Amino acid sequence: MKINTQVLSTAPLDSGLIDLAFKKGIEIEAVSFVQMEPLTDKNLLDELAELFKAKITAVFTSANAINAIADTLKKFRPEWDIYCIGHATREAVTSCFDAKSIRGVANNAEVLAGIIHANKVDGVIFFCGDKRLDALPDKLYKDNIMVREIVVYKTKETPEHLTKHYQGILFFSPNGVNSFFSVNEIGTHTVLFAIGNTTANALRAKTSNIVVVSDVPSRAEMVHKVIQYFHKEASVIN
Repeated sequence: MKINTQVLSTAPLDSGLIDLAFKKGIEIEAVSFVQMEPLTDKNLLDELAELFKAKITAVFTSANAINAIADTLKKFRPEWDIYCIGHATREAVTSCFDAKSIRGVANNAEVLAGIIHANKVDGVIFFCGDKRLDALPDKLYKDNIMVREIVVYKTKETPEHLTKHYQGILFFSPNGVNSFFSVNEIGTHTVLFAIGNTTANALRAKTSNIVVVSDVPSRAEMVHKVIQYFHKEASVIN
């Protein structure tokens, strides 16, 4: 297989997605620029133990949040109503809960907040990281929905200086953007791929390069976007 395009992913990807791109002449190298660390302090564990016994409305905007408490969740199997953002988060939720527990799924915070409001929810428990974004809680507060935040993991930026040139780079969060650009520069023709608009805006604040935004916030969709973009470019050149 002739490799025409070198691409960097700033977060891990499933081997199947890397293989899919490789078959299309695109080699993807994955380097993690952000690490997630679950929190395990006693106060948090005590708080979670109480919530596991309660009937609550829970919100997850990242698979990291559900993964941070997954081991304990599998022991308790609490009866929660759940709202989440993105395909990966939904998959993580269904690994710990019955799919019927999911009351709403959306591709972004504004739409999810609208679903929660439409369902006449009075308050939610928002499981998140220490560097969570403001979009969802701000929108819920404006809709007079009470939000109780519980931080279950912390985000650590792990920048790494790279000397290799890539035609494309995949980004999955504003934290990943900050971590990468803290030690790296890119060529003017490098194409940047963002998992959503918030990440895209973080990229546009750093560079004027082309930014391609995924239609759906999933890693699989990101890889399909990469394949689609570079195959289209190749056809134009030819």
